[in-house]
Amino acid sequence: VDICTYRLRSTQSSSSNLLTYLTDMSSFAVAAAARRIFLFTALGCTSTGNLYSSFAADTTVAGWREDLDWEDLASKLSPSASLVDTSFQNFAEECIPELYEPSPSNHALIDQPSGMCLPHGTLGWTMGWPRPSDDGHLSQTFDQIFEDFAGPDASEEQFTSYISDETNPSLNLPSKVLFPAVASDIVVAIQFAKKNNVEISVKNSGHSYTGSSSKKNTLLLNMNRYVHYAPDGITDCDADAALLDTMVAKDLSNQACLLSLARNKSSLIRVGGGENFDKAYRAVIAANKAQEEYKYHLVGGAAGTVSPMGWTWQGGAPGTTGGRRYGMGVDQVLQVEMVLPNGYHVKFGPTGWEDASADGFIVPRTTVVSGVCRNNPDEQDEEKWIWEDCPEDFDIDFGDLWFAVNGGGGGTWGVVTSVYLQLHEILSYKVFSLIEECSDFAPKFAEFMATYLMAPNLLNVTKEMSLACGSPDNPGMLYCFGEEDVFEAWTKFLQLNNLTEAQPCLVNYGDMVEQQSGGSIEAPKSYPEQLLSATEEARFPGKVPDSPPPAVLVGATHAYVLVPQSWLDESEENIKLILEKMNSLSPYYAYGFNTASFSDQANSLSKAHRDAACMVGFFSLWNGDEAYFWSNLFPKMFDISGKTKFPPVFGSNHAGPLLAGPLKEDWTKACPREWTFEERNEKCISSQEAIYGTEQLSRLEAIKKAVDPQFMFNCNSCIGNNLAKAKASNSKDEDFTSPTTPTLSEEPSDQPSGASHASTYTTVISAIILCLVFSVLH
Repeated sequence: VDICTYRLRSTQSSSSNLLTYLTDMSSFAVAAAARRIFLFTALGCTSTGNLYSSFAADTTVAGWREDLDWEDLASKLSPSASLVDTSFQNFAEECIPELYEPSPSNHALIDQPSGMCLPHGTLGWTMGWPRPSDDGHLSQTFDQIFEDFAGPDASEEQFTSYISDETNPSLNLPSKVLFPAVASDIVVAIQFAKKNNVEISVKNSGHSYTGSSSKKNTLLLNMNRYVHYAPDGITDCDADAALLDTMVAKDLSNQACLLSLARNKSSLIRVGGGENFDKAYRAVIAANKAQEEYKYHLVGGAAGTVSPMGWTWQGGAPGTTGGRRYGMGVDQVLQVEMVLPNGYHVKFGPTGWEDASADGFIVPRTTVVSGVCRNNPDEQDEEKWIWEDCPEDFDIDFGDLWFAVNGGGGGTWGVVTSVYLQLHEILSYKVFSLIEECSDFAPKFAEFMATYLMAPNLLNVTKEMSLACGSPDNPGMLYCFGEEDVFEAWTKFLQLNNLTEAQPCLVNYGDMVEQQSGGSIEAPKSYPEQLLSATEEARFPGKVPDSPPPAVLVGATHAYVLVPQSWLDESEENIKLILEKMNSLSPYYAYGFNTASFSDQANSLSKAHRDAACMVGFFSLWNGDEAYFWSNLFPKMFDISGKTKFPPVFGSNHAGPLLAGPLKEDWTKACPREWTFEERNEKCISSQEAIYGTEQLSRLEAIKKAVDPQFMFNCNSCIGNNLAKAKASNSKDEDFTSPTTPTLSEEPSDQPSGASHASTYTTVISAIILCLVFSVLH
């Protein structure tokens, strides 16, 4: 569609109305394209050359913290590290143009020299909202956002003035960016920040709908040039040797392997703090191809440019890589290495565990978490690092830190420099979808997927068969690992619905590739290999593509509800109800079955995540019908009998900047959109409380105060963000208190009692796969 021509022909409709129309369409790919072209349209449908004339002025902001000796900091960095000044002009010239490429990619944004780029352009402004505000939009209303972006009176000229004004107080971009190359760079940066009361922000890929990786008046640590471990990071643990030495070494050098073996797994991979899933996946593929038979499987995200750091710490929702079989992202973590706000470089992980199978768990229960500190933090050569017991004045509990990091979000506890992740034995990989000629049956296939994954007994499918498969919020693809019975279940479903004529509609992508190529093309053996097979003609061949592609507007403004399996089990009609009421393309099927039983019971991922059958979007910026969910569905899905303990409701992965819970005084009433954000913050359940629940959030906030008492790491919507705001507004520090922090030995209040039943995944990836199917068929 020629958007400019469309606009000229539709003089009665503004570009914002066009955006609303496209956003309401069923094709998320079209909606994403609309988001990308909205800014282009707002600027008058000019060529990209004319577009950037708006940013021609020199916008370098000199003098941010010019009282500090930045040259001294730079002199202490390693030769490969760099410290750069940044400005709005960098953002305008390096980042915005990519949004208007025919095939925009986060791979391009990640490599820009300033390190400022974000996957969603408007996240360069507070709350993803460019309207000028001196108080962070506190005095403005939720309704005003809708009016600015999609209301009938939205003004192109007004929006243009917002995004082209380098003095706009809503700009939320860092003032300086440091690219660390080794851990000592991070240590000296944090020591410098601590001494001079400088706030730090952290970024890997920037995949955060809340904008937690970008903040004005901060020193941004962009980790993309940090040392890469994944290419040589796979370790095969020697079980025989481990049996001879079952004690964890003092320096924790064998801790990750011993824990892996205790989980009946023999391999792991070390991933650096600046690596994304593209790099990690390709390392695993290379290791598999170097052997006679494929061996390794990595549980990870759907997008290549998503990081194992932020994705994992939010919980990690592996809909495309077998999460329902292997557990959530946090369940893959064996050991963490990071630099804390106190400047210590530490590594830590479970060193004590016990069998929990009697309680329905697959992995051992963590009973002890230990850590060590590096006693030569200035040493740049990792081979010369010395790990020893932490000094006596080190007062951070590693059990609390393990709990907080694994599920409590990234960017707020310090800087992760590397992580050891579990590798699993590779199983057969299949992807099921409908052929093009059967598109009319798509709604029924969506119903089939929901039944197969959330109520398999209705199709005579066992739990073991069902947990083999999953899917992100994509109604057309079912990703399976190991033994399944999808074709048999499809036959049963069609018989029950008198639709036997649709029997030939369902295909396995791999089978079709091999059959139609006469065996010359082998079926992909993993999800990332399938994506890589479609990138030969792409802008970044050989790299696992990202999803969603970069866009101007934020892809998710709210969050998805974690629908309890127990509620779905009450009635078959409940599945049909969520399919009817959802405004996402499809439920996010990364939950259920083993996502509960793979927990080590010492992490902070909420009980709602563990007990969920799926994650579903019921409302967004464009759809304001929140009242129905809070008044009708919420009381039925969740236990609200404890009037002082709000339950966890939302998924952490994909949470957006506008997320809020219901009224504090009445949980069955939505937070009014006509209120100012100041009033919403005061009278409505916060986003953090709606994700973690009252009790879990209380413990996490207490740990935050212990780990980072200065709130050096204070990212938007992160744990402690509300505490920092409260402390800043409270002139009496003695009035600012925190709850008591439970220890690891205490019974966690928000953990599942046993094996009960986390990025929007767009149709861009699905289109790649489906195009391959159709090209083979034709």
